[in-house]
Amino acid sequence: MVIVLVSSVKLTYPDGKEWYLIMDAVAVLVEESALTVTKDGVKLRALDPSRTAMVDLYMPRTAFDEYPDVEQDINIGVNFSEVKKILQRAGKGSSVTFEVEENSLKIRMSGKVTRTIKLPLIDIPVEQLPTPKVIFTVTAKLASDALRQAVKDVEVIADAAKFEGKEDGLYIRASSDRGETEIKFDKGGEVLFEYDNKETATATYSVDYLSDIVNRAYQISDIVTVEFATQKPLALTFEISGGGTLAYFVAPRIE
Repeated sequence: MVIVLVSSVKLTYPDGKEWYLIMDAVAVLVEESALTVTKDGVKLRALDPSRTAMVDLYMPRTAFDEYPDVEQDINIGVNFSEVKKILQRAGKGSSVTFEVEENSLKIRMSGKVTRTIKLPLIDIPVEQLPTPKVIFTVTAKLASDALRQAVKDVEVIADAAKFEGKEDGLYIRASSDRGETEIKFDKGGEVLFEYDNKETATATYSVDYLSDIVNRAYQISDIVTVEFATQKPLALTFEISGGGTLAYFVAPRIE
């Protein structure tokens, strides 16, 4: 990827509160990374420090009220913890503008009042991360809050959640010295909107990762697409208004 330095670039997103939620959902895995402005939209793909999970954000240029014409990709280094603190103050109905000027990032929130804050840009190398090549055998589209509640149930019992895709639905199980639990999303049920089970599959994932991800991302989208295969990474994809997507890939625990 070619990254160019520019004297100025400006983007405006119509909903400052939603952009805060997006940044908060990214920050559960990475503290610092680069937002890459391309001719098609804003992208981010980064691994967490342990390289166990990956976050993949895409926001098309059409989702922005203002978007620059770029011929080559532009890299904007961001400390998400700092940006979150600023965006958390975005009022309902306010827009947010990001403007790069030399070595600084200017954030302007426009609503009943206009707030402007300037942060130093961070020089972050962009790691070229390929999309995980996984043939998923189970795909389930379900209510994101239902998945969040299931993860909360598992948290009480164990630090790992076993996902199992069967013909009749999606199961999430956990067991430990504290007991055991099973949550079933029935095929054709009220919160399982679509379900495709090519073959029975089982894989186990860290509850800590699941909890961090789902507790943030469910606020962005009412629906999550869950994909996995036996002892393969779990993919969780949340659709964002305006045509964007926020996806996570979590490596399985090998039992």
